[in-house]
Amino acid sequence: MPYVISEPCIDTKDASCVDVCPVDCIHTTDDSPQYYINPDQCIDCAACESVCPVTAIFHEADLVPEMERFKEINATFFVGRN
Repeated sequence: MPYVISEPCIDTKDASCVDVCPVDCIHTTDDSPQYYINPDQCIDCAACESVCPVTAIFHEADLVPEMERFKEINATFFVGRN
């Protein structure tokens, strides 16, 4: 199960998580409101979780119900991207 970036990241985009990810699975675009974790590449290492300054990263099993939608939001970001 991968990690998921949730609502607190919106409009923050600190990038600390990108710097520590050993598999380069966290991405965004200039016009995207947040960073996203590719669920097909995430290796469950948790390196990103502890460095997030806004506590936006959670293991998908630990998402509270109101943040569950971010599993799909993260996955959808990568559809059609190489």
